Amino acid sequence: MSSFSVAAPSIIRIAAALLIGADGRTLLVRKRGTQAFMQPGGKIEAGELPVQALARELEEELGVCIDPSKARYLQQFSAPAANEPGHVVEAEVFLVHINGPVLPAAEIEEVRWIDPAGDGDLFLAPLTRDLILPFYRQAQADLA
Repeated sequence: MSSFSVAAPSIIRIAAALLIGADGRTLLVRKRGTQAFMQPGGKIEAGELPVQALARELEEELGVCIDPSKARYLQQFSAPAANEPGHVVEAEVFLVHINGPVLPAAEIEEVRWIDPAGDGDLFLAPLTRDLILPFYRQAQADLA
C-alpha cells in the first residue's frame, strides 16, 4: 500500500483593518513590487495581540495612529495569500473608522479609497475580494 502526503500550506498570521473613512469608503493598500490591493495590516509578531499588531502596522505603513480599544473585532478570515504562493493568510480583521490623512510608508507603494460596494476597478487579493468586502457589504447596516 503506497501513500503520499500533500504538504499543508504554510499559515501567515496577520491582523488587518477594514479601514473606513468619514465618507464611508474603505482604504486598500498595495505593497511595493506587487499587483494586488488588500486591507492594510500585517504580520502578528510573537507575543503580540492581534489588535496591537494592527495598531503598529497602521502607524508604520500609513502614519495612522489608532486607539486599539476603538478597533472593533469582526472575525477571522482565511484565504490563499496574494503574494506568497502555497501560503494561506489567516487574518484577524478589525473595523476601524478614521478621519484623517493616510501616507503610504514602509513597504506600501499605493493606497486607494474605494466604495466598498464595488472593487474600485482594482486587482484585489483573494482575502479582500472573496471574504472581507462581501462580509462588509452584507453587514454594513450593522457596522455603521
